Amino acid sequence: MHRVTLKPSGLTFSVRPDQDLLDAAAQAGIAVPAACRNGVCEICEARLLAGHALNTRNQQTMTVPERLMLCRSLALEDLQLEINAVMAAGTNQPREYRARVVDVRSISHDVYRVELQLPRRRELSFHAGQYLSVNLPDADPCYFSIASSPTESSIELHIQAAPDWVSAQKVIEALTSGSEVTVELPHGKACLAAAPEKPMLLVAAGTGFAQMKSLVDYLRTTGYQEPVKLFWGVRRHEDMYLRSLAQQWQQDWPPFTFLPVVGDDEDNDWAGHHDQLVRAVLASGVDWKHVEVHASGSPTMVYTLMDALIDAGLPETAFFSDVLEYAPRT
Repeated sequence: MHRVTLKPSGLTFSVRPDQDLLDAAAQAGIAVPAACRNGVCEICEARLLAGHALNTRNQQTMTVPERLMLCRSLALEDLQLEINAVMAAGTNQPREYRARVVDVRSISHDVYRVELQLPRRRELSFHAGQYLSVNLPDADPCYFSIASSPTESSIELHIQAAPDWVSAQKVIEALTSGSEVTVELPHGKACLAAAPEKPMLLVAAGTGFAQMKSLVDYLRTTGYQEPVKLFWGVRRHEDMYLRSLAQQWQQDWPPFTFLPVVGDDEDNDWAGHHDQLVRAVLASGVDWKHVEVHASGSPTMVYTLMDALIDAGLPETAFFSDVLEYAPRT
């Protein structure tokens, strides 16, 4: 196996001597723009910065600083390539788009599934685990995790809109099928630009499951084979609005384990349920020195979990959550 490093993103992936670079990048979950896959369109072009590669079209060896097409190139040794179209996690600049509302449907007593279609979807790049804002006139932006993988043609959201949540109710009222809405994306640095090389532990509270769905869908498309554990904590059984989907993942995808955590006690407040979720995660028997953790939920839950896992031996650099960005500790 040879190692390929992409600049300026810093992403890396492994490639077999008989495997073209584009296929190896896709296997690692790295979104390299491509179309024809025969070297004609030149969309997957990169500049060779270090190493030697073989052009499979003419069987010529390429050296620095030649340009190559990833779909028509084999690595002869470790390579460094320059490809500006590939972004590191969280570095895509957010832009506003007009999106068409394809579908809005209730999937629980207070959660709605929303499907959006963007024009020129192929021109939009985001990473699994990022989020967007819905921008309504004369209202503050409302932020929601993207529940779909970057490889999907449409964008899925899970919006919790309890009767007393005025802002969320306004969003649902505005999102009627066939209408258009302004969205801004992508946002967030707690995301995946490439499949990690160690096991993953995902922790969600409530509709934090949406972010985890994006990560799981993405990892499944890459053929990821490291263990993946998903803890989903909710207050009541009926709050676990896509439990059957998580159970289906466990049935269909051998590396995946689903661990629901349900308080099912009307007298407990959210802090109590967060403590229960954290206790379940700590009791999972994970090797905290060799795992990557992604968490989605309230700041209270996220910081309680982070502190507990770091005390248990998790490196701080292996813990990812958008809460660390939008609600930093003071």
